[in-house]
Amino acid sequence: MKYKIKNINNAIIGIAPIDSDSEMLLSQLACKKLYLPYIEKMPEHRKREWLTVRLLIKELLGEEKEIAYQPNRKPYLSDGSYFISISHTNCRKMENRTGKNKSSIFGYVAVVLDKEKEVAIDIEKISPRALNVRERFINAEEAKAISPHNEMIHVLLHWSAKESVFKRMNLKDLDFKEYIHIQPFEPLEKEWNYFEAYETKTATQNPFHINYYVHEEYVLTVIL
Repeated sequence: MKYKIKNINNAIIGIAPIDSDSEMLLSQLACKKLYLPYIEKMPEHRKREWLTVRLLIKELLGEEKEIAYQPNRKPYLSDGSYFISISHTNCRKMENRTGKNKSSIFGYVAVVLDKEKEVAIDIEKISPRALNVRERFINAEEAKAISPHNEMIHVLLHWSAKESVFKRMNLKDLDFKEYIHIQPFEPLEKEWNYFEAYETKTATQNPFHINYYVHEEYVLTVIL
């Protein structure tokens, strides 16, 4: 498994492909007997995703951690050692932007960990689907700033960033188009960069600094 690891402002960010079957993934974990009751009834693609997340955390921290979930399904580490956020792409055959199948990769998982503060992460497979529903989450001001030369990536970064803001705010009924606003930026690829966002759902109208990365097969956004 090839891990991608980045440290920003004391936070640890990890990305891993889902590229092995569940038996192989389980064999690499020490707590396999504890995990079996959780995964035995899952379909194979969910097992792969679930186990890859735990292997990625093991790689990032040097030890396995128990992940628990709040009633709203927000994850946390049972020992309270880090704040955590988790995301994944669809666990299907991946395609790059040339349309060629990446037959050995069924998706990606992404994790961010921070000892001191809440964090949020989102990873999205690159595809034109977001273009078809852009009017649902991009407001009029944002639409004016979308690059015509890199439209798909630009729109997808808006969606991913708003997903990260949604996770970070942890509020119900947060309409992406009405309450989350992305400041104009020009997307760069294959290097870490950032842009700014803010929300208008609360009286404080909190700002958000969005770190992002554009890969051949996915976009990633992180709030630290």
